[in-house]
Amino acid sequence: MIKPAIGWIVEESNALGKAGKYLKSKGGAYIPTKNGGGVFMNKNVIISVRGIQTSANKDKNKLELVTEGKYYKKGNAYYVTYKESEVTGMEGTTTTLKISDGVVTLMRFGSVNTQFIFEQGQNHLSYYDTRHGTFTMKITTRLVSIDVDDGGGEIKVDYKLEIDDNKSGENDFHMFIREAGQFDDKSLGDYKAAN
Repeated sequence: MIKPAIGWIVEESNALGKAGKYLKSKGGAYIPTKNGGGVFMNKNVIISVRGIQTSANKDKNKLELVTEGKYYKKGNAYYVTYKESEVTGMEGTTTTLKISDGVVTLMRFGSVNTQFIFEQGQNHLSYYDTRHGTFTMKITTRLVSIDVDDGGGEIKVDYKLEIDDNKSGENDFHMFIREAGQFDDKSLGDYKAAN
């Protein structure tokens, strides 16, 4: 019998693209159960995301987000999951990143639904489903840098984005993952955009 931690319930779902038993938090985050998905490590983490969006006319928009989330390992892949907030404009959305074999897959479920695949030197198409409509997104990934282990780590992604065949701009994000209660200078330092 599965005994979830306080605040979690076991639910049959298709949450992460595969039917099975998942743990679901009060906030709506999904994590596969050990019996249903082989989770080997599961930690509460602090996630720091720093990003720069550069529009087609070279206007820059910087974003910084620090939030709590979950970090777990399933097979050879690491997963980071957290709830979006009104700060990001995606309140009611759960974001999950799958990190495996040099590829970062970003999945969002809720008020925004999408799956972006970041694979260095590759193009990937995706649908971006929002309350305002669905858009076709083309992701051209220029850089993927992954340095993660069971204790956390960092991810850097630099990519070009086209929305419905129109160039939207260039984006990069830098994510730091650390166990809750631990700090390190890298996660507090100045952000340097990848060029």
